[in-house]
Amino acid sequence: MYSITDLKKDTLIQLDGVPYRVIEYAQKQMGRGGSIVNTKLKNLLDDSVIPKTFKGSDKIEPAQVLNQSVQFLYSEGDNYFFMDEKTFDQFEVERSIVGNASNYLKEGDAVVAQFFQNRVINIEMPIKTTLKVVEADPGIKGDTVGSAMKSCILETGMRVMVPLFINTGDEVVIDTRDGSYVERKKS
Repeated sequence: MYSITDLKKDTLIQLDGVPYRVIEYAQKQMGRGGSIVNTKLKNLLDDSVIPKTFKGSDKIEPAQVLNQSVQFLYSEGDNYFFMDEKTFDQFEVERSIVGNASNYLKEGDAVVAQFFQNRVINIEMPIKTTLKVVEADPGIKGDTVGSAMKSCILETGMRVMVPLFINTGDEVVIDTRDGSYVERKKS
């Protein structure tokens, strides 16, 4: 069991049988009354966010979330198929659970699947991933101030803003947290 001092950002806890991730944490000293912790918790099953206050004597149950390395195989309609890299068992996950990771997944990618009570609740991408540009408008030179950007389409179908020097066929590194361009892949 966790005490309130164990609650930090990204700690996984369980309330009423539901797993949550702590996304905000603020501890307050209440004089002789002890301390309290104000948190914002993200429900890992439905992505809702709730505020929750814990008192100094509260005991919090850790969430039994298992992280497992898996390989993305392919998608068909709204289903995504993965393979456990240790047992080679294959399983499917609905698009609603894959979420924004679907913008970055390409066949053969290694990702982390999070399981709660033998059910996949989330697919975690690495922070950066490399994707190929399949369509990019030609860069137009002119008097630009700062960094000029243009839109391009990546091999997963995602549209992203890149610098003017990026061409069709280039590989670019994308930050999966916000979908932003990081750099052109070095050869």
